Amino acid sequence: MKIGILSRNRRLYSTKRLVEAAKQRGHEVTTIDCLKCYMDITSTKPAVWYKGEKLEGYDAVIPRIGASITSYGTAVIRQFEMMGVYCLTESVALGRSRDKLRALQLLSRKGVGMPITGFANHLDNTKDLIKLVGGAPLVIKLLEGTQGRGVVLAETAKAAESVIDAFRELDANFLVQEFIKEAGGSDVRCFVIGSKVVAAMERTAQAGEFRSNLHRGGIANLTKLTPTERKTAINAAQTLGLKVSGVDILRSSRGPLVMEVNSSPGLEGIEKATNKDVAGAIIEFIEENAKPNQTRTRGKG
Repeated sequence: MKIGILSRNRRLYSTKRLVEAAKQRGHEVTTIDCLKCYMDITSTKPAVWYKGEKLEGYDAVIPRIGASITSYGTAVIRQFEMMGVYCLTESVALGRSRDKLRALQLLSRKGVGMPITGFANHLDNTKDLIKLVGGAPLVIKLLEGTQGRGVVLAETAKAAESVIDAFRELDANFLVQEFIKEAGGSDVRCFVIGSKVVAAMERTAQAGEFRSNLHRGGIANLTKLTPTERKTAINAAQTLGLKVSGVDILRSSRGPLVMEVNSSPGLEGIEKATNKDVAGAIIEFIEENAKPNQTRTRGKG
């Protein structure tokens, strides 16, 4: 097969592992910086160009699109879809996952367990918003934040009001969520491929920190999922239409609660914590499923 990996940095662990796994299985693989792609969008024969050459003959594309380039990255994926190329992460699914508010609304509609979440626009609603999620302590999240950035734990209602007011002054969009105390600064990353959780790790925040992201110094360890946790992770991924995702779950007294669904999950932490060949599992999934013109969502939002 001829596989393209949409990644801005070929030296990243995840990109290197995917290239390595594809080559080990005898596939031709190319790393493509999507920001350097350009497209003829009005032609009756859609095409993607890169460094003066038309990208042709690809059987599959693996998008590794960073949050800061979601808009253009989505357009590039959509162009490949129009060309009939199998895209591991589809354009509609990527858009859903990156819009945190939309993602939570879709998960809620499907009955997926989540922390109580509030969203409002006007300053007059601040006190009601805090009350809605059960009061302090509570978590305030920027909609555009990634890897734990833009996430604040407000210990008191007064502190929450101050943070909310500050975010509103900056015209920032944010969510307010209940704080799940019993999670103890830990969460579970479930790596979902297709209809299976292929690996899972528990991430624990370092002392004095409540964010368990590995980029924030969190520690990852192998963990065993309950059947309910496994079912919740798969349901969350499929609700957003993602064939590959990292589903972050909090272990609460009322069962697993989905915190976030990542459409471009990193491979380094999960592979090292579980000692599993996750990159190989991704390539294997492509081998089994990549067929021309197989975009499931077909442009429906």
